[in-house]
Amino acid sequence: MELKPDFSFKPLPAIQRPLRFSLAAGTSPLGPLQELVEPPPQGSPPGSRARGIWIGKGFNVIWRPNSTELNLTDEVLEFEEISGEIPNRGLLQADINMFGVTYLQQIKDGNNNAGLHIEPGIWATVPQTENPAERPTVVRMASIPHGTTVLAQGIATPISGLPVITNNDIIPFVIGNSAQKVQFPEADLSKETNFRSPTADIAGITQEMVDNPNSVLLSALSGKKVNHTTVLEVSSSATAPVVGGGVANTAFLQGSPPSGPNTGPNAQTALVTAIFWIETVDGLAGGPELHQLQYSQTVLLNFNGLSWPHITVATLQRSLPYTVKQGDTLSSIALQVYGSDTEPSWRTIYDANVAVIGPDPNLIAQGQQLNIPT
Repeated sequence: MELKPDFSFKPLPAIQRPLRFSLAAGTSPLGPLQELVEPPPQGSPPGSRARGIWIGKGFNVIWRPNSTELNLTDEVLEFEEISGEIPNRGLLQADINMFGVTYLQQIKDGNNNAGLHIEPGIWATVPQTENPAERPTVVRMASIPHGTTVLAQGIATPISGLPVITNNDIIPFVIGNSAQKVQFPEADLSKETNFRSPTADIAGITQEMVDNPNSVLLSALSGKKVNHTTVLEVSSSATAPVVGGGVANTAFLQGSPPSGPNTGPNAQTALVTAIFWIETVDGLAGGPELHQLQYSQTVLLNFNGLSWPHITVATLQRSLPYTVKQGDTLSSIALQVYGSDTEPSWRTIYDANVAVIGPDPNLIAQGQQLNIPT
């Protein structure tokens, strides 16, 4: 998913209202989204855009009407800056400009390589408005092929150091009453059942992960020094944390109307909430500072009188694609990317690509495709 080089929004007529972003003082108009992308490398063709490729692993759980699916996940999340201001024309509120990035999310099962999820969409910054009276916000607009579109809006907050990641759980509850939880044996891995993913497909999944999916994120932070975090917290609720947002489902997901026989829904998305943590993390001793993206998302699926949490978590590293050329070494590549050819720098590249390079960091081959953490 790549915009043509000559595509750029040009509001006609131009919007003269000054920018008002809480996290963008003196920096990119993308504000809190700016760390999702990085400028094109020197020597890139004219019209090249800021891009960000994030690669990593995570965990996913979804309750189905007849089974529970658990997945270790491999994920690639790509962002590309949208050139120009995205104009929004107002009536009671003066016109505003938004700025944003397109994204494409691809998630596969880490055990059997089956595709699980693909999601194109847009993240955008929204300036402060008077009608409605809202501070600067961020908005995520997503299209999910299973039959749902999502508009989730919320707040960006900068913090120093580690993010605060609270516990969560996968226990369903009575629709409209989150305090009335209903336990099911499929959530206990010690109990044999035909209503859960096959044993071979859940290799590496522990009871701790099932009890608290966010424990996967906390484990990924172990031993790392996080210097700064930008928190993006969004929800499809039309009232909180800001006015706006919602979900739309296909007829299949919604099921039959309440007045008809065998009323649905089949598996209707009712609410999407998500927290994204964009982190700057110390590399190896003396190595470059790196960017890490963690997120925890809960989608409530309504069916059989219950709201069933569909939870996805992941930890991703921002990466620069690189094709090995004749004469390259990890040291020479590190010098190009990081400005240093010392071992902490080249080992950062090696550790991220050991599956491609093999056991000897001195043996890299022309044509190999590397992902260099940035």
